[in-house]
Amino acid sequence: MQEYPIKRGLTRDLQGRIVAELKNCFGVEPVDAGGKFRISFGALKRLDVKAGNGDKTVIIDTESNMNVSDEEILDTNKRFRKYLDAVTGFSTKERVKRAKGKVE
Repeated sequence: MQEYPIKRGLTRDLQGRIVAELKNCFGVEPVDAGGKFRISFGALKRLDVKAGNGDKTVIIDTESNMNVSDEEILDTNKRFRKYLDAVTGFSTKERVKRAKGKVE
């Protein structure tokens, strides 16, 4: 399980954006699973997404499907990174920089 901060100004419509970007990035209709949204796609056997404390973070839990091709793994990872960019408002580089800042 991983928690990602949401860029200031994007917290207002976080619930709607979680669902809309799952549809947009993965092309799959998410299922409401008790306060979190769940999909299954490619190398992800399960992807659960929910808003964190005060809609200031997003909490993502994944379970991998190990029986897929390398191409499918690469496509799934690309879509997952695109999803994180869209829902958090931070690029991959910005997320890494923020995570390193918290550790130090």
